[in-house]
Amino acid sequence: MTLDEPRLNLPELTVSELSAALKRTIEDAYGYVRVRGELGKVSYHGNGHVYFDLKDERASIAGVIWRTTAMRIKLRLEAGLEVVITGRLTTYPGRSQYQVVVDTIEPAGLGALMALLEERRKKFIAEGLFDEARKQLLPYLPNVIGVITSPTGAVIRDILHRLADRFPRRVLLWPVKVQGEGSAFEVANAIAGFNELPERGRLPRPDLIIVARGGGSLEDLWSFNEEIVVRAAAASMIPLISAVGHETDVTLIDFAADRRAPTPTAAAEMAVPVRADLLLNVDSLARRALGCWRRNQEARRTELRAAARALPSAEEVVAVPRQRLDHAAAALTRALRANAQIHRVDFSRISGRLSPQLLRATVERRRERYGGIAQRLRASLAANIEAYRTRIAHERERIVAFTHRAERAIEVVLDRRFAQLERAGQLLAAFSYRGVLARGFALVRDGAGEPLRAAAAVSAGMRLEIEFSDGRVGAVAGDAQVTPQAQAAPILRRRRRRPDGGDGQGSLF
Repeated sequence: MTLDEPRLNLPELTVSELSAALKRTIEDAYGYVRVRGELGKVSYHGNGHVYFDLKDERASIAGVIWRTTAMRIKLRLEAGLEVVITGRLTTYPGRSQYQVVVDTIEPAGLGALMALLEERRKKFIAEGLFDEARKQLLPYLPNVIGVITSPTGAVIRDILHRLADRFPRRVLLWPVKVQGEGSAFEVANAIAGFNELPERGRLPRPDLIIVARGGGSLEDLWSFNEEIVVRAAAASMIPLISAVGHETDVTLIDFAADRRAPTPTAAAEMAVPVRADLLLNVDSLARRALGCWRRNQEARRTELRAAARALPSAEEVVAVPRQRLDHAAAALTRALRANAQIHRVDFSRISGRLSPQLLRATVERRRERYGGIAQRLRASLAANIEAYRTRIAHERERIVAFTHRAERAIEVVLDRRFAQLERAGQLLAAFSYRGVLARGFALVRDGAGEPLRAAAAVSAGMRLEIEFSDGRVGAVAGDAQVTPQAQAAPILRRRRRRPDGGDGQGSLF
């Protein structure tokens, strides 16, 4: 008995049965596990599931987060982030690997979050999202202020109270979650939504946006470090103030915003000036403008009095023009009468030249002239018609002559082609082997239909096909005997002599 014979008694398992047994063994032996490591490749699937690799210096294990669990995770997973996961250890039979089905995942301490924050900050600096050249100036007195914050917190009340104290303005509140799952997406959508409002729509577009939130830990403020929020703040066409956390709290949206406020109350102070101060400034400017206007008017009045003393009186100024007007009015009646008489004489002279007899003579001359022109036109037209008829007849004769010549040429070409075709047919018949068959010869082929040209190619019992001029006959070869024959003597042809008795060689003399 060999060593392999006892193994024949082992039960035979299918691949699926073995995979299921391994799955039960691993799940029963380990159950829930808590693992710490660094995220490798992270893939967000279109159906909401998340697949990743968790690794350390010497090993790597696959992980999966189902969609229902991924919706509760507020942390954006990225390669290189150190995390602590809790979940069930199981196997995936389709790839013969084991993996962890994650229930919870969290950063491995504050240092991991700070490292991720610094990495993102360097990335955005390299892209130019934090450049000062991108910053916009805040409007001095915005008509409408858009506030993005939680509607139930103390932040919105502080902002409204501060605006009411300084300079009441219209406020549009876009309610969002300021922490937790989906908060970053809501804040980014709110910034983009304010920018997409029409300028003169039913809901006015804000002149200034304030993104505000109260203080908290780094994890609580993490939504304002997400890439989607930073890019939305940098792309905003409306000036934006970031008021997230207290003065010591720093988030990435503070660098992308146009201005950073240490607190939400300070953001309200940046947004509008103090109304009482403005009223005092306006009152002071109004008094200064009124005093300046009065001094200017008094100076102009003094100048006008000085100029009036140097000018002559009104009677002296209009005396000469008045006298000139009186003389012109007296001469106007005589001038009108003289002008009317001159025009009457001109009209009388012209009317003498416009008698009916003169007009009739002019019309008669024009009628005779036009009649002569019409007669010459008819004669010219008739001559042109006759010339074109003659030319058409001549061209018709040329076309008939060309037609006859073309017909004769076609007949000659066809006769030549038929003659060539007949000669080619005769030549084909002369070269065809069927003419040889008709003289009593036969063509022998092998079983494949190939012609046989020598008796040595025929073996005993070989099937043959003999073709005569009137058909083909099958045959079987008997004993093949090759009898040598004398080589045929070449046929000598006599050279034809030339009629002049020469041999065809010309003479040089």
